[in-house]
Amino acid sequence: MAFADRDTERKRAERAQWPIVRFRLGDDPPEDLSAITTPGERIAMMWGLAEAAWKLARKPWPTYDRRHIPARLVRPGEARPHDDEP
Repeated sequence: MAFADRDTERKRAERAQWPIVRFRLGDDPPEDLSAITTPGERIAMMWGLAEAAWKLARKPWPTYDRRHIPARLVRPGEARPHDDEP
């Protein structure tokens, strides 16, 4: 078997393992995927979108660790900071 044929077969075998679900038009799953996917699967879905958004924004990929994420905690009932977007 030629190298190109082996490569094609390997790629076909890898694609057969992709977690794909097909729905008929109109039988789409609800927006809340928590009943049919795991948290890990949902994070995996989001990762590609996050990468694409950063590339589209042409901003450098963040280098801070989780402890230093620029964020604010606003607890229920607390007023939002005046400089926070609505």
